[in-house]
Amino acid sequence: MSSKEFDVDQLAAYLHLTPDQVSKLASRGTLPARRISGQWRFSESDVHHWLEEKIGVSDAEGLGKMEALLDRHAHADDEQGSLADLLPIDAIQIPLQARTRGSVIREMCQLAANTGLLWDATGMAEAVAAREELHPTALESGVALLHPRRPQSTILAEPILALGITSQPLPFGNKSGHLTDVFFLICSTDDRTHLRILARLSRLLTDAVWLTQLRSATSAAEALELVRAGELELLSQR
Repeated sequence: MSSKEFDVDQLAAYLHLTPDQVSKLASRGTLPARRISGQWRFSESDVHHWLEEKIGVSDAEGLGKMEALLDRHAHADDEQGSLADLLPIDAIQIPLQARTRGSVIREMCQLAANTGLLWDATGMAEAVAAREELHPTALESGVALLHPRRPQSTILAEPILALGITSQPLPFGNKSGHLTDVFFLICSTDDRTHLRILARLSRLLTDAVWLTQLRSATSAAEALELVRAGELELLSQR
């Protein structure tokens, strides 16, 4: 699938920056870009990967601004829905029985496939594993946000989330050595939807009290209700 390209003015409007700010970011190598006939050009997919990295290091305030930015540029026919709407109860497993990184990835993808919305659990697992090898998604909070590097639209009926919580934390590639026990799988059909889901979910995870409550959930229904309530609280803060 070909990626849309921005020039400086188009990307400035997209990111709510000035053209001069965009040019400086490109010149410094902060923003992925290339020169064509002396002019900066920006691949939409590369920009989305850059935004994904920014989401990963943003605080709650920054994440709120990022989500607002993504919402402003959502297409009129985008149907992201709430996190709870994207998380079928059949795609939640407590406890998740996997004990290794590979088995976590396979079981999380199978959870999503059990809903009928993901048609190729093996293909998704391979794409997620490749993303983990490139850059682990395990956070210091003990949560991993599993996802492929690029949306797997050909094997998805629609965007979907899956959630698994292990009874004991396990090594999952966090650079600081923190163990992981909460796993979200993000399956999106396009980059923009992926970023919007990632930004909102990341905002939710900044609430340490909420995350403790999620870890204490004893059933899929309880975990789903916590996601629903936590998201409603986020939206009330806008």
